[in-house]
Amino acid sequence: MRRRHRAWSAAVAAAAAVGVALLTSACSTSFAFGLGDPGGRVLAVGAENQYADVISQVGGKYVLVNAILSNPNTDPHAFEASAAVGRELNQAQLVVQNGLGYDEFMNTIEDAVPNSSRKVIVVQKLLGLPDSTPNPHLWYQPGTMPAVANAIAAGLAAIQPGHAAYFKANAATFIKSLDTWDSAIAAFRASDPGTPVATTEPVADYLLQALGADNLTPWAFQAAIMNGTDPSAQDVAAERNLFTQHKVKALVYNQQVTDSLTESFISLAKANGIAVVGVYETMPEPGYAYQSWMQAEVQALHDAITNHKDTEHL
Repeated sequence: MRRRHRAWSAAVAAAAAVGVALLTSACSTSFAFGLGDPGGRVLAVGAENQYADVISQVGGKYVLVNAILSNPNTDPHAFEASAAVGRELNQAQLVVQNGLGYDEFMNTIEDAVPNSSRKVIVVQKLLGLPDSTPNPHLWYQPGTMPAVANAIAAGLAAIQPGHAAYFKANAATFIKSLDTWDSAIAAFRASDPGTPVATTEPVADYLLQALGADNLTPWAFQAAIMNGTDPSAQDVAAERNLFTQHKVKALVYNQQVTDSLTESFISLAKANGIAVVGVYETMPEPGYAYQSWMQAEVQALHDAITNHKDTEHL
C-alpha cells in the first residue's frame, strides 16, 4: 500500500500525538460547539458525516452532533487528526465510526483519552463483519443504516433514558424513509437486470450488488486502486478492454480520489461513449441527507444506463 498506506500511517501517528498531548496537558478541552452544552443535549460524533447525519436524525433536538470527515473534496484515506479532533472525542458521549481500518485514527485517539461512559458504535462490529472484510464502504449497503439507526437510538436512550421513546420513534421514522431508496433499487433491478459496469475501486460495490449490476472490473484492480498500489499490467489491460470493446454501460469511479491512471480510464470511457458516474466516500454537502444522497446515486446510475448521461458531481 503505497500512497494510502503512508497517508494512514501519518493519520495514526498524528492521532497518537494528539492523544498524548491531551493526556499530559493541564488545559481544558471543549467540544467543537463549546464546552459541553448548556441545553443538556448529548454530545455526539460521527467519524464520517453520513453517520453524523443519522445521529442527528435519530437524536433530533436532544443531540449536538459533529462530523470528523465531511469534505467531499478530501481523500478520507489521507485525513490527519488534529488536536481539535482529540478534544471533540474527549467530550463525546456517543461516537459512531465505520471500522474495518477505514477510520483507524478514531481508535487511536479513543485509546489515548479513555472514557468508560463513552458509547462507541463500530459499524463493522454491529454488522458482525470480520476484520478480513475486503470492502470497508459499509454505508452503501442497504441494510447498514437501519441497524445503525437502531443502535444509535439504544445508545442515546442509555444516556438519556427519559427520551428513549423519542429516540426509538425517530429511528423508526428514519428507517421508514429509506423505503424510497429501496423502491428505486427494486425498480433498477427490474428495468436493468445484470447491467455490466466498470469501476475504479469498490466504493459503491455494495450498492451495485443491491442493484443487480454486473461489475466486470477485476477485484485485484479495484483493491489496488483503493490501496494506492499499482494494478498489474494484466488487470490494467482487462480494464481497458471493458471500454474499447464496449463491454460495459457505465464507469463508476471514486469522485474524491483520482490520479493519472483513473483519470485516463475516465477519458477512455468517455471517448468510447460510455457514461461515467462519480460516487462519494463522504456525503456531499450541503443539501443532502443520507437518504437523498443514496437516492441521487441510484438516479445517476439510472441516467448513465438509460440516457448515457455523465454525473461526475452530485
